[in-house]
Amino acid sequence: MMRSGAKVLDVVGSRRMAVATLATITGFYYLFVAFTNCVDTDTNRNGVAAVLSMKATIHHSGTDWRAITNGNVALVAYILVVIWEFLIAFVLLAAGAAWVRALSGRPRRIRAGLEVAAKLSSLGWTMAVMLFAGGFLTVGGEWFRMWANDDVNASSAALQNFLIAGVGLILVHLPEAEPAPAAESDSAAIKSE
Repeated sequence: MMRSGAKVLDVVGSRRMAVATLATITGFYYLFVAFTNCVDTDTNRNGVAAVLSMKATIHHSGTDWRAITNGNVALVAYILVVIWEFLIAFVLLAAGAAWVRALSGRPRRIRAGLEVAAKLSSLGWTMAVMLFAGGFLTVGGEWFRMWANDDVNASSAALQNFLIAGVGLILVHLPEAEPAPAAESDSAAIKSE
């Protein structure tokens, strides 16, 4: 884990390690979510159909026309969500692997490894934002009034996923801190004592 004299704490306590950890954990999370959606298809597919049909929400002639009651459309929407969740999982898990390679000093060009890891992390979390803020909160939540649906209201879960992805995006896009030269930091520590 050591490369060119770096201390272990400099690596494991770094922002990069935090990003690597968050990318890996969220990658596994989306893999489990997508897998569960494949195993428990009845519950989850019925949830999508309930949101699209708008049957258990506030009814008003100005919004009821938005309802989609066609079961085939609900099935296609469900399948697309599951595929997107698998894609998010694979991108974030690839990002986690790229971070591990870069942080362990394995790639020949460390800088290139870090850039790939950061770009994959950013892509995965952007995909999660698109699904949860775009798909669930905007389309499902507002267009199909999921927030007022008595049967299915996944707004809080969608917000949770959006916030986690947002934190990941902020962390991965923070500028790199310039390390203080060792001689300056040592002399500053001595002066403060």
